Amino acid sequence: MLKSVIRAMVTVPYELVDIGANLGHPSYKNDFEKVLERAKQAGLSKIMITGTSEKLSQEAAALVKPYPGFLYFTAGVHPHDAKDYKESTEGVLRELVKDPQCVAVGECGLDFNRNFSPPEVQKEVFEKQVGLAVELQKPLFIHEREGAADMLSILGKFEGKLPKVVIHCFTGTAEEAKTYISKGFYIGLTGFLWKDRSPDGVKFALQNGHIPLDRLVLETDAPYMYPKVNDKKIPAEIRNALTPEALALHKHSSFNRNEPCSLAAICELVAGFMGVSATEVATQTTANAKLIYGLD
Repeated sequence: MLKSVIRAMVTVPYELVDIGANLGHPSYKNDFEKVLERAKQAGLSKIMITGTSEKLSQEAAALVKPYPGFLYFTAGVHPHDAKDYKESTEGVLRELVKDPQCVAVGECGLDFNRNFSPPEVQKEVFEKQVGLAVELQKPLFIHEREGAADMLSILGKFEGKLPKVVIHCFTGTAEEAKTYISKGFYIGLTGFLWKDRSPDGVKFALQNGHIPLDRLVLETDAPYMYPKVNDKKIPAEIRNALTPEALALHKHSSFNRNEPCSLAAICELVAGFMGVSATEVATQTTANAKLIYGLD
């Protein structure tokens, strides 16, 4: 089946990398190969499967193993699962991170919006994972919701030692983006873009040059963050510029289950808000992803 994925005909004229997809989700169990085939058709040359707990990181490692050079994974404990972090968890993560297909420590970080784990526990577990990433010089894949100040405080303890940092699925303000970029971090954008209503949010940041292309990476966060590309919140000139190829692949995604193949449409939305070509966005974000993770 792997050969069929590799031979899938690319239908968009550019190469993409999805730096964050939750393909270990049960919704992909019955058609995983088809999902990968559609991703290839959408120009994806590499997909990073996200590890969000000790168990799911181990499962991600097993899932990517048959697809070297195409599928990779991250190993970490999401702030929602910080309460389940045990003394033995660091040892498990340490071994997973040594896997050649593991590209980052994470998804880790802080989420004070929902607080599924107590904030103090989140901070302690996040700092442990930052320490591991610093020790092993492995990139950090960070989740942040309403915890920017504490996140920056923890990262500041390792100033001058940090590996490359990606702020995953960024949904914050232009000022937050500028702060992260000033520190050398990368910004990961998803299909959230379509529904951003903030006057100083992601759309504003893209339109006003606050997120430069050399600090931008793309991701679907599949099966989440579905991009509703025909929504009237998106300016008509951007909606109308989406290519038939990207739209045809986008039809395989929905609010029930987003897929990596929607990344082509996300790329074209980002390009529209930045006022540049989709090829330019694809070329630079792909180069950024390969640089961050040390891939060819």
